[in-house]
Amino acid sequence: MYDTVDGIRIGKKIKEMRIQKEMTAEELARALGTSSSAVNMYECGQRIPRDEIKIKIADFFGASVEAIFYPKQ
Repeated sequence: MYDTVDGIRIGKKIKEMRIQKEMTAEELARALGTSSSAVNMYECGQRIPRDEIKIKIADFFGASVEAIFYPKQ
């Protein structure tokens, strides 16, 4: 599984990037081809996106998967 703290940190990062783009969770979900409930669970740290969605998130926000999901601490 994953560390809950990591899930919360990742969720905050995704939410911050979404807010910077001034978009709703529903709009992000459509852009990623997933459900708004999945985006909400990512942002709350309840779920970590599968690898395919990690890549879509990184591409959408113009960031690397590593920068979003595996930052150096």
